[in-house]
Amino acid sequence: MISQCKAFLSKPFFRDHRTLLALWLLLPIIGGLVKINKCNNFLIFKYVFWHAWNGTSLYAPYPEEYHDVNHYGPFFSIVVAPFAVLPQYLGVLLWVIVLSMFLYVAIRKSQFTKYQQIFILWFCAHELLTAIFMQQFNIAIAAIILLSYYCIEKEQDFWSAFFIMLGTFVKLYGIVGLAFFFFSKHKGKLVLSLVFWAVVMFVAPMVFHGPDYLIGQYQEWYESLSSKNAENMFSTTTNVSLLGMVRKISQCATYSDIWLILAGLVMFLIPYFRFSQYKYVAFRQTLLASVLMFVVLFSTGSESSGYIIPFVGVCIWYTAAPWQRSKWDIALLVFVFILSSMSPSDLFPAYIRKVWVKPYALKALPVVLVWLKLCYEMYVKDYQNSNQR
Repeated sequence: MISQCKAFLSKPFFRDHRTLLALWLLLPIIGGLVKINKCNNFLIFKYVFWHAWNGTSLYAPYPEEYHDVNHYGPFFSIVVAPFAVLPQYLGVLLWVIVLSMFLYVAIRKSQFTKYQQIFILWFCAHELLTAIFMQQFNIAIAAIILLSYYCIEKEQDFWSAFFIMLGTFVKLYGIVGLAFFFFSKHKGKLVLSLVFWAVVMFVAPMVFHGPDYLIGQYQEWYESLSSKNAENMFSTTTNVSLLGMVRKISQCATYSDIWLILAGLVMFLIPYFRFSQYKYVAFRQTLLASVLMFVVLFSTGSESSGYIIPFVGVCIWYTAAPWQRSKWDIALLVFVFILSSMSPSDLFPAYIRKVWVKPYALKALPVVLVWLKLCYEMYVKDYQNSNQR
């Protein structure tokens, strides 16, 4: 299958970046038009700006405007502002196009080989469409994590800090960009830049109102995230993660997720002690892949449409290794695509999706297996390759 895949990607049409650019432009246009009148997530995002503008709570329920409540940080009101002030049909369309292009550019920028870029863009296209249908900002989170890594690789620590803080102040997920701290050659500059951008993004929403309003909104944000964590426990639409899979299969509400998170953190951190491997691009890229998977697998807020983040990680894991992938790795990749990517679609058997996949968060299972395989490889494999320094 490796040879078939490479043969497919070697054909001029399929490896032409103009083809992939057209695809990644067409998907948000189609998705935006299909969901132009069913865009609840975009309405939540849009009204974050208008509620900030009017000085009302960003986290109270507004059932006359949208379903659910906002869980994004106050700084998000500035991020979404250019789209919120437009007519809804135009705002939705431009929102998903910008998200798609942001991730496309991040993939093209992040020092991947041409083969890696093509593989990621094709393999993740269906998952991108799933995220677009929900107007998911997680598309941008994937790009933010990639660019946090890329800027450290390019010794642009000031801009790496910008992306890390941007992701953190919008949805907290961006904090995982700190995982690349030990790859930085300018750690002092990175720390100072993090402090600078944290201050800028903390106070920036004061453009709407004064410090009392802003501090109050940060307090409400913390409370909303705390309450959401409890609500997610057995939800069929959230906690689509390793945590949720264990919780929903066991049907046990008495244990704390912290034990699974701590175990996951230990497994995640062990590769950092392989200092001799730091100099290899393949090792650093595999750690990037681990970050992209970890942030979703160990979050109770993970949703099916947020799997664009770990999907990019799965592709990096598969393509970064400087050794020949086995038939079991290929089978695992196929398993990821069938169960994790296709299960929410109408092409997947509805009975299996409704009775097994959604109730037990089984969309997470293939990605969990990839992450465990990745961890093992990072513990024992040598990532040396004369072409990857």
